[in-house]
Amino acid sequence: MNTYRIGNISIADFKVFLAEQGCKVVESGNSGHEKWSKEGLLRPVVFQTHIDPIPEFIIRNNLRNMGLTATDFRQWLRKRDMKKRSDN
Repeated sequence: MNTYRIGNISIADFKVFLAEQGCKVVESGNSGHEKWSKEGLLRPVVFQTHIDPIPEFIIRNNLRNMGLTATDFRQWLRKRDMKKRSDN
């Protein structure tokens, strides 16, 4: 049985998650950070692009800013893995 942890999430996977949630890149510069946002968010989703995997506390803070829970993210991970298996 695979346990879905929020830690050790790659930047690429987190970007896919954000895009599927309707977020778009607002700012991507040389500062080493990327900002994503969507309508209705009070604060943008921000993470460092030079630290891979993304630390768990960064993911949790950004989920909270989006009004989502760790359970929501784990369900997305589970659904993504099931889709990958069915594609093979």
